[in-house]
Amino acid sequence: MSTVRLAFISSVLAFTIACGSSDSSSPASPTPSTPPVAGGPSSSVTIPSGAESLGNRAYNPDDVAVAVGTTVTWTNSDSIAHTSTSDANGWNSGIVAPGGRFSFTFQAPGTFSYHCTIHPGMVGTVVVR
Repeated sequence: MSTVRLAFISSVLAFTIACGSSDSSSPASPTPSTPPVAGGPSSSVTIPSGAESLGNRAYNPDDVAVAVGTTVTWTNSDSIAHTSTSDANGWNSGIVAPGGRFSFTFQAPGTFSYHCTIHPGMVGTVVVR
């Protein structure tokens, strides 16, 4: 592994750890599932080009309503990296590179707000019924 690559990975990990958040007043944490359950319900969210400047339109759609047990997949269609990170103790995609995907299965009902840790103005919500 090259020194440049090691330095990059180290700085990304340090940034991710430093930018994490927690909120103990949130509903029950959803349970992650990777890869999505075959044949189970699914929903998609796209991170469009220029997302860092789109605020609450940075995730398309920005509000998603799904049933319990649904796997939501975020696809980064932008030219720069982003994250999908729960505002509470739910999920953290880590860095999703351009063209990358992250999936999460919601096992509990509730309203789950999320953001991009790299671009905190990027926000969205998943409502699980």
